[in-house]
Parts: sequence; C-alpha cells; structure tokens
Amino acid sequence: MSQMSDFFAPQAFEADVIDCPVEGILPAGLSGAFVRVGGDWAFPPKHADDSVFNQDGYISRFRFKNGRVDYRGRWIDTERLRNNRAAGRQLYGYYRNPYDCDPMVANVEQPWRNTVANTSVEAHAGRLFALKEDAHPIEIDPITLETRGFHDFGGAYASQTFTAHPKIDPVTGEMLTFGYEATGLASDDLFFYCIDKAGHVTRETRLKMPYVSMVHDWAITERHVIFPVFGYVTDIERLRAGKIHWTWDSDAPTYFGILPRDGDARDLRWFKGPTRAVVHTFNAYTVGDKVILEAPMFESNPFPFFPFADGSKWDPVKSRSFIRRLTFDLGSKDDGFVEEIVFPDIPVVDLGRVDERFLGRKTRYAYTSFNDETKPLDRAQLGTGVKRITNSYGVFDMQDRTMRSFFAGPTHALQEVTFVPRHAGAAEGDGWLIGTASNYAEMRTELIVADAQHPEDGAVARVILPFRSNVQVHGRWYHDNQLDFG
Repeated sequence: MSQMSDFFAPQAFEADVIDCPVEGILPAGLSGAFVRVGGDWAFPPKHADDSVFNQDGYISRFRFKNGRVDYRGRWIDTERLRNNRAAGRQLYGYYRNPYDCDPMVANVEQPWRNTVANTSVEAHAGRLFALKEDAHPIEIDPITLETRGFHDFGGAYASQTFTAHPKIDPVTGEMLTFGYEATGLASDDLFFYCIDKAGHVTRETRLKMPYVSMVHDWAITERHVIFPVFGYVTDIERLRAGKIHWTWDSDAPTYFGILPRDGDARDLRWFKGPTRAVVHTFNAYTVGDKVILEAPMFESNPFPFFPFADGSKWDPVKSRSFIRRLTFDLGSKDDGFVEEIVFPDIPVVDLGRVDERFLGRKTRYAYTSFNDETKPLDRAQLGTGVKRITNSYGVFDMQDRTMRSFFAGPTHALQEVTFVPRHAGAAEGDGWLIGTASNYAEMRTELIVADAQHPEDGAVARVILPFRSNVQVHGRWYHDNQLDFG
C-alpha cells in the first residue's frame, strides 16, 4: 500500500511552526493572516458512512508579518470535544442528529450544544468567529487561537443557529446573517439579522421557508438578500429514527427567496425553478427591478454521504457544478427566473470567491477551483487514498467569458481559493490568489500565493509546512487593520 493512502488519516495533533520555509518570494505588503477552519476525527466516527461535515473543528492560521510566515493549528474546544475526551470514545452519532447520540450528551432540546464549529471563519467588530450553521458563532482568540465560547451578540441574537456564511457589506461595514431551523430541529423558521459594524444587532426579520431545507450559503446585494432553498430535506420523524440529518429529494423544487434588506416578512418573494443545488454562491447585484445571482450550481445531489430519498445511487457526473447566472425580475408577476450557464464546458468546485471589496455590487471576476485534465498528473505519486484531484485555480471573467488558470502541480490538490487585493485602492482583480494545496508526493501542506492577473505564471511563493495539515472547509484572509493578530 502506498504511503499516500494515509494522507487523509486524522492528524491528531496541534502545531506551531515558527518562520516557515518559503519557496519563491512573498509579495511585499502582505501583512495579516490566512485563517482556515476544517475538520478532523479526534475520535473515530460512530458510523463509517457518516458525513465528513461531522468531524471535530480545527482552526489554523498562517500569520504573515515582516516578510515571514508563522503557522499555528489548534482544536476548537467545543463541549462535544470535551465530552468525547472525558469518555475516551465517540459519543455522537450521525451528522446533526442528537437522537443518535449517547443519551448522556444527546441535547435534543438544545442541539446547538453538539456543534463541531468546523465550517468557516468570519471576523467582525474586532472578533474572530468559527462558524457552523447548527449553532451560534464560537469566538476564537485571533492571537492564541484559544476557544472563548459561544457569542450571542449581547443576547440580541435569538435564532438557535447562525449561518456559516455571513456577509460583510463593504460600504456600511454591517454584517448580514441568518439562521435556519432557527427555533429548533427541523423547524421551518429562518431569522434574518443585520448587525452593525460595532457588533450590535439592529434588525431581526422572522421568515418561513417553503419546506425545511439546507440553506448553507446565500447572497446579498445593495438592496436585497437571496435565500436558496433546494432538495436537501429533513423532518423530525427522520431524526427520531436515528438517520443522518439530510436526504436528497429529487422532486423538491428549487426556491429563491428575495427580501429587501429593510423589508418585513410580507415583503419576501419566492421564485421557483427546476431541481438545483446551490451550496455556495459567488455574488449578486441589483439593477433596477432585476436581481442577478451568480453561483456554481448542481443539478443533482452534491454529496455522496447524504442519501437519496428514492434510494438512487450517487452519480459523480450528475453531481458536477457549473457556473450559472440567474436573473429574477421583481417587476414581473412571474415566479420563474432566467438561467444561463456562463461556462458550460468547465465543471468547477463550488467553493468560489469574488473581490469582497465589491460584494453585493456587480463584479467582473469570479475565482474558484477546477480540475484541468490537460495538465500532467503523476498518479504513481498520489497513492490509493486519493479519489479526486483539483489541480487548478480559475480566474473566470464573467464579462468576456474567458478563463485564466493557475496549475498547482502534478502531485497537488488545491483547496478553496481566496482573493487578496494588492493594496486597498487596487482595481478589481488586481491582487493575489491565496489557498492551501495538498502535496501528496511529499506528504505536506503548502500555502500557495499566485498573481491573480497572471495565474498562468505559477506560484510567486509557496509557504511549506513540514507535515500534512487538516484539510480545510473554508479559509479567509484578513489584513492587520481588520483584526489584531499580535
């Protein structure tokens, strides 16, 4: 058996690396941190077919300062992790199902206590949060990565849950956010919030969903917010039967709820369309009476660990995502929308970003990963544990419909990309692509820095870790003026 089959084994340790080796030259002026959150099995899962989204949370940080990079990685100290450590075994069952947990930790009435906080990070009002959509944010010390505990915005945040993808308006500085299943397991309540740049809740709007669904990501414009509702469904009977939280219903219509940012529940309008899955979005903007959403979208079940309601088998070809543009006409009485596949020949990974200085406004460039099959692949070095390769970052020009790409190498797999502006006043698209790569040949993780305007030139710098770090779900870059990293 190749040693590479062990690349995805649990890491099981915390780490500090001072002054990481760097191949190439770090760009001058990069001062801040790339912070990433993902999961790892601190204890083996109760069920072999459980979702990887059920892994214990792990946060890591690449700190850029004075021309050097330091790394730190820490477990997120959740109640769940502490309980498992005390028991010396896995007490928790299928993903987001307290009915499948050991009775001593079930927390059926307070399911948020079972969170692993392993999905995303956000910084706002001087605080760093680890996020998962089944609980409130968990505050993290940005310097030590110590877990500080749940944050409820002074008691003014009433939803039991908080999205993994809040949006920061680049003009007002306010954080727009929401929680679905807001009043408890399998509830159809969705609460929308505005939180000002000082961290105070200024608005709460309570909404109802067409059916209980995963609303993992969403989008904002200057005037509206957009909630996708699609075929991942659940109900309390399913959970009481001890099953995994979500099942894929191929017959469930896709809805997009559009709400004015200053609107009430009566102002929410639902648009309906064919079966789609919208796990992540790029961006959205409003032009007159039209709202335009750009996002990678699937036409079937994206994840093999969430079963089909009708017993169908997962199909990796049908689960590919393509970049689409949806146009909703608020001036029309029609509840449909116009859909266009912008890049019909390039299936992409649905972890995408834009230049967030223009979030909610029309942007030209979208950034995400894909597998370029024209590039070399050294399969002998990959090993048996590697099932899927993502070897390239794409810079997708949504205006000209052209694409430029960065290739990581024949033994590398890329994780989510982040765009970092070259400087505060740089034009859209003028900056750096930053993200981590798994180097299967060397059994190590590398942080990639590439020029977003010339990605085909390769990495300008690679920050090298002497080990394989936990695979992330999401990562973000924050400048020193956004957060105090010490």
